[in-house]
Amino acid sequence: MKVSLEDWLRDNLIQPHRTSSREIGNLMKICNRDLEKCRIIELGPDWRLSIAHNAALQAATAAFAAAGYRARKEGQHYLVLQSLAFTLKTDPKVIKQLDKFRRKRNISDYDQPGLVTEQEAEEMITLAQQIRDNVEEWIRTNHPGLARDL
Repeated sequence: MKVSLEDWLRDNLIQPHRTSSREIGNLMKICNRDLEKCRIIELGPDWRLSIAHNAALQAATAAFAAAGYRARKEGQHYLVLQSLAFTLKTDPKVIKQLDKFRRKRNISDYDQPGLVTEQEAEEMITLAQQIRDNVEEWIRTNHPGLARDL
């Protein structure tokens, strides 16, 4: 059985949301800021991955909002990243990779520092940039009225 946004809505995992070009613009500005900061080598791989993860999360949140939804607090990050399958039709392999980095970030941020490699940080940065670019293109194409502040 394939899951859909309607299933998530029925299961009370998400809620309808009316967004604005200002909200979308602000989310993308946060994404852009984080994409800039995560490239600072001196921060180390743990922080760089965490910041890049936040950039991807902000872009995914913008796409989710543009589609008319907001995640509830429980499992919010997971759902927002998974929602890319419905909004941008992101390849499941990419979403799986995002989830792997989400889990790694959680361990690094809350339980055990020093687990993230430079290669993983660079992969997350590349992935976040790709998601950011895809989200902007998707919003401009599918929701041009929300693209004013991009």
